[in-house]
Amino acid sequence: MAHVAVHDDLDLDEPVLVEGFPGIGLVGKIAADHIIETFDMAHYATCHCDGLPEVAVYHEDDRAITGAVRIYADVDRDLLVLQSDVPVSPQAAGEFAGCVTGWLEEVSALPLYLSGIPTDPDGERALYGVGTGEAAELLSIHDVPPPVERGAISGPTGALMYEASRRDLDGLGLIVEASSQFPDPAAARILLEEGIERIAGIDVETETLLEQAEEIRTARKKLARQMQQASEESSKAEPVGMYQ
Repeated sequence: MAHVAVHDDLDLDEPVLVEGFPGIGLVGKIAADHIIETFDMAHYATCHCDGLPEVAVYHEDDRAITGAVRIYADVDRDLLVLQSDVPVSPQAAGEFAGCVTGWLEEVSALPLYLSGIPTDPDGERALYGVGTGEAAELLSIHDVPPPVERGAISGPTGALMYEASRRDLDGLGLIVEASSQFPDPAAARILLEEGIERIAGIDVETETLLEQAEEIRTARKKLARQMQQASEESSKAEPVGMYQ
């Protein structure tokens, strides 16, 4: 049966959940992984949702096996982070979104969804925000501007936001301009500093994202190639022309 299995009974009070699926520039995954590592967050739950790849994931210096899509928690910061080591296929995205969104509703979490929109990697990277339910006002409070053009968010992130909108639940989406060819730590840093930190009320060290940019690109380039080859499974935002 599709469900989110919670491993620890933690006292969380309406936490913010940061979603980190692989996508354009791997911005969501880089940001999510960095938060988990920086705060040494605890493995809190595992997603056992229909359609997810049935793979066993192992980690460095650890003999334990985990699922591919996990949720980490930091009680002191009332923070959850969803970490994924696999893409979610378009055929499974709807079922997955329903499974996760139902759980988020149960724990009264405010989801913060992350997506990249392709741009020139040498140019300035802008950040935009969208919302569902009554959460959009938080974007104005924290000075996150609305998009400058019409667009669509696809992949599992798009499915999650659509499900939140369908249920009229509060949710926020952050869209950052990012490289479509390479992992983009600079864009992930903008997500953290100009969006996640403000909305979640946390302070994340980000200097190492730029200091270790080449290391991050090297470590993530295989995943980036996989995402390019299976672009329809990638979470991304893209412009939608007026007559498309």
